[in-house]
Amino acid sequence: MSEYEGKVHAVEFPEGLQWINTDRPLTLKDLRGKVVLLDFWTYCCINCMHVIPDLKRLEAKYKDELVVIGVHSAKFKTERETDNIRQAVLRYEIEHPVVNDYEMILWRQYGVRAWPTLILIDPVGKVIGGLSGEGIYRPFDEVIGNVIKHFDSKGLINRKPLNLALEKSRTPNSILSFPGKVLASPDGKRLFIADSNHNRIVIVSLPDGTVLDVAGSGQMGMDDGSFEKATFNHPQGMALDGDILYVADTENHAIRQLDLAKRTVITIAGTGEQARQFNRPGIGTSVALNSPWDLVLHKGILYIAMAGPHQIWLLGPQSRQAMPYAGTGREARIDGPLLASALAQPSGITTDGKKLYFADSETSSIRSADLDPNGNVETIVGVDLFEFGDRDGTGSQARLQHPLGVVYHDGVLYTADTYNNKIKKIFPETRKSVTYLGTGEAGLRDGDKPLFDEPGGLTVANGKLYIADTNNHVIRVADLKTNTVSTLQLKGLEKLRPSMAASAVRGEVIRLDEQTVAAGDATLKIDLQLPEGYKLNLLVASQVTVSAGAAGVQFKDGASQQTISDMNFPLAIPVKLQQGSSQIKIDLVLYYCEEKKDNLCYFKEAQFEIPVKAVSGAGIKQISVSYSVSGK
Repeated sequence: MSEYEGKVHAVEFPEGLQWINTDRPLTLKDLRGKVVLLDFWTYCCINCMHVIPDLKRLEAKYKDELVVIGVHSAKFKTERETDNIRQAVLRYEIEHPVVNDYEMILWRQYGVRAWPTLILIDPVGKVIGGLSGEGIYRPFDEVIGNVIKHFDSKGLINRKPLNLALEKSRTPNSILSFPGKVLASPDGKRLFIADSNHNRIVIVSLPDGTVLDVAGSGQMGMDDGSFEKATFNHPQGMALDGDILYVADTENHAIRQLDLAKRTVITIAGTGEQARQFNRPGIGTSVALNSPWDLVLHKGILYIAMAGPHQIWLLGPQSRQAMPYAGTGREARIDGPLLASALAQPSGITTDGKKLYFADSETSSIRSADLDPNGNVETIVGVDLFEFGDRDGTGSQARLQHPLGVVYHDGVLYTADTYNNKIKKIFPETRKSVTYLGTGEAGLRDGDKPLFDEPGGLTVANGKLYIADTNNHVIRVADLKTNTVSTLQLKGLEKLRPSMAASAVRGEVIRLDEQTVAAGDATLKIDLQLPEGYKLNLLVASQVTVSAGAAGVQFKDGASQQTISDMNFPLAIPVKLQQGSSQIKIDLVLYYCEEKKDNLCYFKEAQFEIPVKAVSGAGIKQISVSYSVSGK
């Protein structure tokens, strides 16, 4: 038997589990002839996030022979819900099937002990072996290549595509996409939004929410340059120093510097690759970082919540020297001297000028680190890696669930208790934690009994708490006097449109069948149907542009193009056709919102190509286009 053949039959997927990114449950029997790689993960885990790029590389290299199956075996209670996993699949841009192993049946049957763990199954359904941890591309690349070669020689490789039904194809494009962090300027006039999944920074005025500027083209990358040309990769936390904005460019493992006056972006720290060794200080773009998640600036020093190595780092923006400040790199909750302490995926950071406070996500804790380099790390509320919940109380009696954001204001640590869908107040002097906003239920509701969906970032300005309500794709505003919540209505959305395109052709291109009509005067009828429960956004102009794709088509006043902003569908557009074959193009730019959640808005672009044959004497004088916009 070859070393590339498994010896033990793989455990079949149990019936009744819920699946994502497929329109049907899968079985290993269905996947005979494919090399199957099971990825046991949980969406809170930074190490699991680090594996995703390697999986994407393997999927691209072996696109016809390899099937990756994500087996989501949750750590936190919130992570057991399929809808929450679906949001994580969209946020991490996962394009392989994922099964919700909510009772950890597959976890136990495969003997898994850690996240992430990967199990390789051969094309006849037997287990070859497995590996836990990060850095999985090279070992699996070699083995998978040899497995394919071996089974191909026996005629046992099936290269037929699976034709998956991806979640992203059923989900509308929101104006913001999973915004992770927010930062208000000290004068309270500007709000900086990390529009994380659109790979850009959006700058809006306060309090009215008008879009002032956008940094980032919207494409994923690590290009320096002008705001229009610069690229990011899922940016998160920010810090402001005058006209200089620092950004934790999380998945580029870098710190970027934005000059707001010159509208330029440069990289000041990070190589663009994830650090593979802990505790390796360095300078500028020669030092490797590891998932910087949030920033705070104090006396000219940037303190970085470095989620990947479970540490706090510091960076001198002028010297560009970066080094660990707190945490050994071990994932745990151990208090004590700064560099002897242990942290667990710090993801939010703030300061009162005497201490740093950080959201230690994996221990569900809020902790402090002295700004005196001879000081200590202490725990304010929370207990340990597997102690979490939703309970008000003091110190070790309080429970949070994977908090991601924290901001200090007037003696209070406002905390995004992310997986509890709440905002909590924590008083560092007394170590008391109390629920401030949210019921625990996931949703989007304003007023004095608001609902959130995995809020991730917080900032304060003008007596208001601004909240990055990540899974709702919006920014919420809590009035600290009235304790009521509203949703920030962004204005000037047209400025966001160019940044949402990753190529010259935006949205879907739809080629219709040829239509035969009478030469001469005719009507182009365009009908649009929004999903049930949606309406056009009247605060921003949607547009339909019709143009002649070939000679022989004229619109109003003999023009070859006409733009309509009056969105009273169906549209009836006069057109004059010369005899013969020609083509009409329709470009649709649409902004629409949910009727019940007026501030939850989406963006849609589509292009239609319509071949037209104009003949003499034909009775039909209308070209018809009907389009149904897909919604949630």
